[in-house]
Amino acid sequence: MRGNEAIAEAAIRAECRFYAGYPITPQNEIPEYMAHRMPAVGGTFIQAESEIAAINMVYGASACGSRAMTSSSSPGISLKQEGISFLAAAELPAVIVNMQRGGPGLGNISASQADYFQAVKGGGHGDYRLLVYSPYNLQECWDLTMLSFDKADEYRAPVMILGDAVLGQMMEPFSQTPYVKPDLPPKTWALGGCKDREPNVVKSLFMGEGELEQMNYKLAEKYRRMKESEVKYQEYMLDDADFIVVAFGVSARIALSAVRRLRDTGCKIGLFRPISLFPFPERRLHDLAGGKTRFLTVELNMGQMVEDVRLAVNGKSEVLFYGRPGGSLITPEELHEKISVLL
Repeated sequence: MRGNEAIAEAAIRAECRFYAGYPITPQNEIPEYMAHRMPAVGGTFIQAESEIAAINMVYGASACGSRAMTSSSSPGISLKQEGISFLAAAELPAVIVNMQRGGPGLGNISASQADYFQAVKGGGHGDYRLLVYSPYNLQECWDLTMLSFDKADEYRAPVMILGDAVLGQMMEPFSQTPYVKPDLPPKTWALGGCKDREPNVVKSLFMGEGELEQMNYKLAEKYRRMKESEVKYQEYMLDDADFIVVAFGVSARIALSAVRRLRDTGCKIGLFRPISLFPFPERRLHDLAGGKTRFLTVELNMGQMVEDVRLAVNGKSEVLFYGRPGGSLITPEELHEKISVLL
């Protein structure tokens, strides 16, 4: 399977039964796969007339209690931002996949990581956040997709899988681990018909005195709980490292190759890979900082996650940045040469 197909099949195994999307490279294999598989499992596939229509269809399906998903790539995700803000405000679970491409504008169809700000800071209006996962390989495409549906239901919040063109198109072996649904509370809030109960109301408009303020406090408490419980990261060769490369997604794969080669020459270097981009693993990075330790953030953009690394380190260590924008990939050899100069 390609990465896109692994995400689509994992979603179906995780009981996703509604998908609405619109074609855009490099994620087109997801709607293509869903169009073929959804009818076979009793689900609904809709190719919407636009990205805006797709995210609002997801809003409606989620409000009725269905596990719902959409996917797109960078400019298409931009069009979905108002709907994502509405989902967050209405406390509706949904999974949104962004297979990033080069930008800004229409850009190109090559891999990029320039949508980090949009994903982790809340790309739409208002005080909301998304739980954001950054898969590193096809195994994580599979596992994190299943986890995303569970966490969306647990927190009643939209969850984003932030991938890229390389991850979406690549093929590699992985294990199709079975889906085990956790014990989640019933969706008593859903609009499932009210013949035998009082009507439910799903809304994002709060006009009463102080009502919206209280809603924002409620959302803020939800995000605080995410920070306490949902931080995910992976460490490579950090036991004695005094130079730490921080990278996520495909950049981390490239960085790990360079780090291993430098380790073989005796350099005390390691890799720190955030898996959850929100909540960001700031406490662990803060603990790793200090003394002679230095950090290098590697990204396929002009410097976005580096800001969160600097905030986490909080002046205890020097934080450097290296990146390439506009869909241009870094090679392990290029990164090896860059780090060799810094060591």
